[in-house]
Amino acid sequence: MATSGIINGTKFGIYEDSKLIAYATSGSISINHSSRETSNKEDLGWKTVMEGQRDWEISCEGMVAFLDLDGGAIAGSTVDEIFTTYITTRGTYTISFESSETGDKKWSGKGYISSISVDAPNEESSTYSVSFTGTAALTQATV
Repeated sequence: MATSGIINGTKFGIYEDSKLIAYATSGSISINHSSRETSNKEDLGWKTVMEGQRDWEISCEGMVAFLDLDGGAIAGSTVDEIFTTYITTRGTYTISFESSETGDKKWSGKGYISSISVDAPNEESSTYSVSFTGTAALTQATV
């Protein structure tokens, strides 16, 4: 059953080819609809527009880890796996932004990684940021 009321952000995850991105601390989706200008001299100086192209991006931030706390394999995709799988091969992937609750919504599509960065501050946890840029349609479905 879908979540009622305001949804706790912890319920949302970013999935890469159906595999949760490991140690994520935040995630976001941005869906844009650009307009195209249609202004002409008959518009009396007012700008007019029509629909244009749509695009989307999913981004994620998290903690860097190569092994889990027990020294074993991590269940989700790590930042180094994402780099190896997609940046070096220039491959596409299926990425989704979805709730863990049955009945809630999810958004998914094919895309490319547009950026990965790792931050390693002195005496603090190392973190990463990754952005995925969609190529073609973004679909919305129910979990």
